[in-house]
Order: sequence, then C-alpha cells, then structure tokens
Amino acid sequence: ASVKEALDAADKLGYPVMARAAFSLGGLGSGFANSKEELTILAQQALAHSSQLVIDKSLKGWKEVEYEVVRDAYDNCITVCNMENVDPLGIHTGESIVIAPSQTLNNKEYNMLRTTALKVIRHFGVIGECNIQYALNPFSEEYYIIEVNARLSRSSALASKATGYPLAYVAAKLSLGIRLPDIRNSVTGVTTACFEPSLDYCVVKIPRWDLTKFTRVSKNIGSSMKSVGEVMAIGRKFEEAFQKALRMVDETVIGFDPYSKAISEEELMEPTDKRVFVVAAA
Repeated sequence: ASVKEALDAADKLGYPVMARAAFSLGGLGSGFANSKEELTILAQQALAHSSQLVIDKSLKGWKEVEYEVVRDAYDNCITVCNMENVDPLGIHTGESIVIAPSQTLNNKEYNMLRTTALKVIRHFGVIGECNIQYALNPFSEEYYIIEVNARLSRSSALASKATGYPLAYVAAKLSLGIRLPDIRNSVTGVTTACFEPSLDYCVVKIPRWDLTKFTRVSKNIGSSMKSVGEVMAIGRKFEEAFQKALRMVDETVIGFDPYSKAISEEELMEPTDKRVFVVAAA
C-alpha cells in the first residue's frame, strides 16, 4: 500500500521485479523495475491508479501461453482453445501477436498445462468460462500461473472466432445449470458444447496501434496496453496467416518485409509497434 512496502518486497524477491496496480484493466500502472530508483517512480505511478500495489518476480522473456476452459455445474470440463503469444512475457496480451493453436509447445508441455488448467477451474469452482494464462520457461518445464480470469475476456472473443465455439453463448447456458452435453453448438449446428474443438488451420491475431495520432506518446510497447483494435487472419499454416494479418493491419504493407532504412541496436532491444518489420530487417 506504500512505496516503502514495495521496496521492502522487492529486496526480498530480488531485482528485476514487476510492479502493477491491483484490480486494473489493460495493465494500467504496471511495468518492470531493475533498481530501487526505477521501482520508486513506478510505485508512485501505480498507486495513483489503485490503493494496492502488487510486486512480482520478473519473468520477462518467458513464453506466454493461454488456455480457455469451460466447466458445468456437474463438473464436466473441456479446454476450448490454447493460444501462444509470439511476444514473450513482459508484453501485455493485448499488445502481443497471438497464435492459435500454440506452435512451440511439445506434447508433454501442452498436456501438462492443459491438466493444470482443468485443476484450476475445478479448484475455484467456476461454472462457465475461464481464461488461464501461464508463464513457461523456454529452457525447462518450469511454469507459473500468472493470471486467471473467471469471465469472458478479450482472449475469449478471439478463441470463439478462432475455433467456432460460441463461448459467451455456452457460458450463459452453463450459468443456468445446463449440462455441457445438453448444449448444442450454435455455430456448427451438429456438435454439442462438450465437443473439444480441434484445429487443422492456424489463426493469428495482430493488434493495431494508432500512436501517430498522439503527441508525446512513446512508441515502445510493454506491460500496459496501447492498442486500439486488432485483426485476425486464418491460414493453413503460420506463415500464411501471419502474412495475411500483416496486410490487414496496414494496407501499405505487402507482408513480412523489412524496412528499407537501416535499423539500430536500440530498435532490436526495445520492442515498438513496428517490431515485426525490425525483426524482418535483422
């Protein structure tokens, strides 16, 4: 609740740490601190948005994976969709390029996180829809649950469109006490809600920014959300869906092509809204 308490917590955890305002949407008042000085500034900003401040161990650079899970009043559970962020942890989900289904998880990792997701929704006793976000170490099977949203979120809307599984419709029926096998999938018209979608295609979501309209706004992206919209592309494989999505975000872009200008080391170190083209040039 105070800057001093935040500094004490950071000393126990060890730097770098992540500071965020409690109960804020879109990562408002959050960021990473590598020193006491940085944390002091960050804590003051966060406490302006909320009376409570959360200090976490920094997991910047880890993979960010999400699962959408549904459960009925009779304890039937299924995972509807799993998604992987192309951007690592440290970039807000709303700022990240997201792909469904996940592309870099092996079978063991996928099932380990899926099993955990089902345990989490049962532990909390959620009836309806739940979004669970993980941080997964890219070099081991170590993982943390970083967020659980027991409601429909931005990710749920993407999962619904990506899989053809009407999450909002099903969640409303489940909250009325109807069993998963008794709910018809209104999109397919053939399957029931207990049928777990299996994708033979790839879906890519890329956020859209309009930062040029605002003066004195940093183009760097991070743990707070600046995007104003997003596009979704479907393709047989990642490359196809990715190129389609890039063309939809900006009509002047042909695809995954580099900038013609030379790029600096700073552009490679600090992600901006144009990071995809910086990577292409590199």
